[in-house]
Amino acid sequence: MSETLSTRVASTRPSVLRRSVALMKPVTWFAPAWAFVCGSVASSGSAWSIGHVGRVMLGTLLAGPVLCGLSQVINDWCDRNVDAINEPQRLIPSGQVSTRQVFVTIAVLAMAAMSIALYLGARVALLTGFGMIFAVLYSAPPVRAKRNSWIGSTMVGISYEGLPWVAGSLAFGALSWPSAALAAMFSFGTLGIMAINDFKSIEGDRATGISTLPVMYGPQGAAWLVVLIMTTAQSYVVMLNAVWGNYIAAALIALLVAAAVPLQRTFLQDPIANAIKFSAGASGLFVLGMIISAVAAR
Repeated sequence: MSETLSTRVASTRPSVLRRSVALMKPVTWFAPAWAFVCGSVASSGSAWSIGHVGRVMLGTLLAGPVLCGLSQVINDWCDRNVDAINEPQRLIPSGQVSTRQVFVTIAVLAMAAMSIALYLGARVALLTGFGMIFAVLYSAPPVRAKRNSWIGSTMVGISYEGLPWVAGSLAFGALSWPSAALAAMFSFGTLGIMAINDFKSIEGDRATGISTLPVMYGPQGAAWLVVLIMTTAQSYVVMLNAVWGNYIAAALIALLVAAAVPLQRTFLQDPIANAIKFSAGASGLFVLGMIISAVAAR
């Protein structure tokens, strides 16, 4: 009987590859991959040729599944004790993924990252190196920058938006000042987006000494900060586009900012209950503003 039960459990357990991919959290790949696309579009050196489209596809693979996936594996390993409190069913605290599998996954992704980055150019490889260092500093002791949300979220914003945007531009030539300014503004806005994820783990973060915005300022105070940061970043993008003479882009992004107001009101009424819904809606408007700005910056 026990043998039959163990056989059934084994047959329903995901494969090693599927568990590694799950550990890489595919849902998080879009943001950095999209930033690389936007940086590529913003570069005047990119074109609709087979070669350039192939480089963009390689870049999105690098920024999304490989580098972002690598950072997620590192973070989950370093967060295994926190997750044992907040989400004990996750892969590492539940014992579904072994220590060996974690480190093999990290090694494979790190080698893949540097191989792709070197193909895209030395400057992209340099940014990739910075991104991997940021991933370790963010999650791993003794630094563990995520213990302070202002420092940690800033690093994530730079890693998720700034570095891939700049890498996308550098993969096709020089980085223009407008493109660099947009990368900085969207990195700042991402600080707010990343803080939304912290509303679901307030208890565990407080117990383990991680000072997220909800822990430091309470759910209501943190929600106002999230809204303020995202709105400020997008408002500066509107202003920059207007200064550069990109009036259509400025008007379109202003409309996106206005469209986020109803979502913000709902979020502020009950931040914990509405965080996921707000994240989906507001993030969608945010990324639309990114591609509009990138097209205008060419």
